[in-house]
Amino acid sequence: MEKRRQATIGITFLEKYDPLPRNTLCLFDRFGNKIFTYAKVHTCDFDVECNLTPGDDFFVADLNTLQGNVKVGAMICYDREFPESARVLMLKGAEIILVPNACPMEINRISQLRARAYENMVGIATVNYPIGHPNCNGHSTAFDGMAYRPSEKGSRDTLIIEAGEREGIYIADFPIQEMREYRSREIHGNAYRCPQKYKLLISEHVEEPFIRENSRYKGERG
Repeated sequence: MEKRRQATIGITFLEKYDPLPRNTLCLFDRFGNKIFTYAKVHTCDFDVECNLTPGDDFFVADLNTLQGNVKVGAMICYDREFPESARVLMLKGAEIILVPNACPMEINRISQLRARAYENMVGIATVNYPIGHPNCNGHSTAFDGMAYRPSEKGSRDTLIIEAGEREGIYIADFPIQEMREYRSREIHGNAYRCPQKYKLLISEHVEEPFIRENSRYKGERG
């Protein structure tokens, strides 16, 4: 059906994997071709996801749509809590990041998504389970990441749409060409970063108060 309609689609599922399953998203283009398979990198090891195999990378690919090619990446739920997830996707060229989600979406988590879109100058589209699904409440969102428009004074809200609590079909219209022009002139993303000064970010050393015995990555303990 999606191929006949020439619609792109992302499908999430529990993937059979050795030694343990993965929390996975497959993205398909409008011709039915699989573009990439992404497994959630930041599994919730403090909960039942300790029984999953985490993914080991983030992916970005050209997605062929009726409106032209768009560079699309993905992160899943708890990945959203780590700014590195969206940052890596931006560095790999993502213009839009898809975020399947399953948790209560409230002011802080929605603010995270707004921040990820703003600081990376990317579009972010989040789909959350509706109310009635355990521990979920809808409020799917889309942000275009453009804090400023030449025709408007001051900063603007980057929110395109916020859904309600109930299940439904919601349309987010990303102004891709305008977003590309914005990215070509504004100061965020990778325009003025100083990666040579960020070496601590790749250290595996963990100090209190962040030591957790159920963490999958023990690292070097302080």
